[in-house]
This record gives sequence, C-alpha cells and structure tokens, in this order.
Amino acid sequence: MDLGEGIRQAVAKLTRSTIIDAKTIKEFNKSLQKTLLSSDVEVQLVVRLTDAIERRALDSNTPKGLPPSEYITNIVYEELVRLVGTGQPPTMTKKRILMMGLYGSGKTTTSAKIAKFYQDRGMSAGLICCDVTRPAAYTQLETLAKQANVPFFGIQGEKSAAKIAKEGLEKFKGKQVVICDTSGRSALDNEMIKELKEVFKAFNPDEKILVVSADTGQVAGRQAREFDNAVKISGVAITRMDGSGKGGGALSAASAAGSPVIFIGTGEKLSDIEPFDPNKFVGRLLGIPDIEALVEHVNRAVKEAGIKEQDLEQQELNFETFYQQLEAMGKMGPLKNVFGMLGASDVPKEVMEQGEAKLKKYKYIIASMTPNERKNDRIIHEHGRVQRIAAGSGTEEKEVRQMISEFNKMKKTFGMLKNDRNFKKRFKL
Repeated sequence: MDLGEGIRQAVAKLTRSTIIDAKTIKEFNKSLQKTLLSSDVEVQLVVRLTDAIERRALDSNTPKGLPPSEYITNIVYEELVRLVGTGQPPTMTKKRILMMGLYGSGKTTTSAKIAKFYQDRGMSAGLICCDVTRPAAYTQLETLAKQANVPFFGIQGEKSAAKIAKEGLEKFKGKQVVICDTSGRSALDNEMIKELKEVFKAFNPDEKILVVSADTGQVAGRQAREFDNAVKISGVAITRMDGSGKGGGALSAASAAGSPVIFIGTGEKLSDIEPFDPNKFVGRLLGIPDIEALVEHVNRAVKEAGIKEQDLEQQELNFETFYQQLEAMGKMGPLKNVFGMLGASDVPKEVMEQGEAKLKKYKYIIASMTPNERKNDRIIHEHGRVQRIAAGSGTEEKEVRQMISEFNKMKKTFGMLKNDRNFKKRFKL
C-alpha cells in the first residue's frame, strides 16, 4: 500500500463515522501513523503531526453549516501540507543551475528533465557535462540532450570539471538557462567537496540543486544537511516519486532539514517532472482532483504529438486524428498519474494496465489501415477490410470491431466538445 492509498483509506473511515469524538480521532491517528511510518517518515515528525491533528480537532468547534468530517479532513490536509514543507516554485528567470547528487540519485536524467522543463516554457537552455568521474556520463547526457532537443557541451576525456564549466559557459553565453551536471560519488567526501567548490567558482551558479532519490526516505534529510553544510544548496529535486513507497519520508525529511523541494520526478520520460507544490501534492494524496495540472499535462502532450488546432476544428474526427490523440495519451505518461490528477488514484492497478494495453493495441490497429481508411471511416465495414486490418495488426477481428465501436462513441462526444467554446478555451493549443 502506498502513502496516498493508506491516507485515503484512513480518511474514508473517518468520514464514515457517525460520531467524531476523541476515540475516533485517536483511531484515525493510529492508522495515519502506521501509514506514515511505513513510508519512512521520521517518528518525531509523525508524532508531531498526529498530536497537532488531535489537538486542533478536539480543542476547536466545527464551524456552523460544515459537517464535522469535512472540518477534520481539512485539518488533516493542512497538517500534511505543513509536514511535506512549503516548497519553492522555480522562477522563469535567466539563471545558471548547478546539479549535485550521489550515485544512483538520478542526477543526470534530472538535469535533462529540468532543461526540457524550462525550454518547453519558452526559455532557451543548454546542458554542460561536468561529470569527469563516471565514464558513461558524457554519452548519457549527450543522448538525453538530443532527446530533449537541448544543446549539449562536454569535453570527453577532460579531467578538470572547472575547465569544462568555464568553456561551457562561453559556448552557451546566449542561453537563458544553463545547467551543469557534476560528478557523483557513493558518499559526500573531501574529494567531491573540493571538485564542487572548483566548479562553483568557475560556473558561478544562481541555483545549486541537490538531487536525491525518493527511495532514500528520511536519509534525504541527512544528505540535504551534509551538502548544505559543504556547499550551501538552494533546494532539492526528488526523483522516483512515482514508484517509491518512501516518497513521503524523503519530502518530509528534506523539509525538516530546511531544504525546500523545487522539483519532483514523476516518471521515466523526460517530461515526467513537475514543480513541487505541497498543496497539490497533498491534494492528490487525499484524492482531490488537480484540474489545473491535468490541463497543462494534456496541452503539453497534445503539442508533443503534433496535433494542430485545425485538427480540432475539422468537422469530423477520423482515424488519422484519433491515432494522433492516442499518441498524445501515450506522451502523458502512466495512466496512474493521469487518474491521480482526476482524483481517482485508487483505480485498481490491473484496470490501468488493461487500459494502457488497449491503447497500444488500438494504435497497432490504426497503423494497419490504409491512408484512405484512416481518413474515411465510412468504408471500414466494406467486405474484407476488418479481416485484413486484424491480420496486419496481430489482433482478432472482434478487437478491431471493438475499437471501431469505441471510436464511434468518441466521435459523437468529440462533435459536442468541438462546439463547446468553454472547452476549447480551456484546452487552447
């Protein structure tokens, strides 16, 4: 059971209670403590949180007109936000960013993700490889830079990270955001500190971001303190928040260490990174829809899939544009993240896996159609076409007919939405 699921189950049990008294609150707190401790949140922080919830719930009166369960849920929400910290949203200003972290933290991938994040928002970016200790670092960052469509600089074989940083700055002097990926170590030692200080002097960063993995749990707090004591960090980026059960521990520990979280990694794709917003994060834990994030996610995926505004304006949806929309859905990442934004995080895993498998299968089916069939869905039922498409896509005829049936339902919905001005305005490309 992950952190969000455990919290939602505890809150659901609380809201079903007919009477919310001291006993009910204590039982809720026990469930909450168990969930937080299993997510590697520090014991002292857990006790402080549940004590605050109990004190506020029992020492205050429920406002008139508000059900007690909603009032208590709001208290839980506010205290959880306080637990994970205030965060520090990234600013859209010209800057130099120095990336730091230990081996296995995901530092190099996060460097590319952050570069893409700024570039997707209209700011020119450049990536410098100053990792001179890991042999594959140069090739890895160069490959990621190409995937992100971000300019790259490095000097293969050069042992002076400071020299690379200096020459990289000269190459990228016209860029608005320049990101320097530094060497990692298995632990923060004197050699690493010396190298970081040399790069700092040559690079003169505006921000110094420490990358830690959510897998480290409360150890993230210790890493933040150690790096901050050595080189003074600006903030933290936490990776693997989508697959680690210790993400809550990493967030709360970083906050307790006085290090604001700037970014969180939510998946493997380069677009799977987002500014850390404690209110939205806790909202998703509690199953509160995050429509704003969903809209931004959809718009970005649609653009990456190459869907043009005129495609949405055309009179009829066809298999060609349906395929583009399937491409866009694929670029939105795991369905788990999408359902989380919708406030439906507890959709069974097998259901989401079946949904993702179905979307892939539909793409294979459409790819097996002729250009004429994609543009004119009326001819799809002509003799032999379904059989040929099934054979070409490695599917059964009934699966092809099921896809056509669901396409027709979508076509009707699409016809209504494309004439809805409010819908078009909100999802403006």
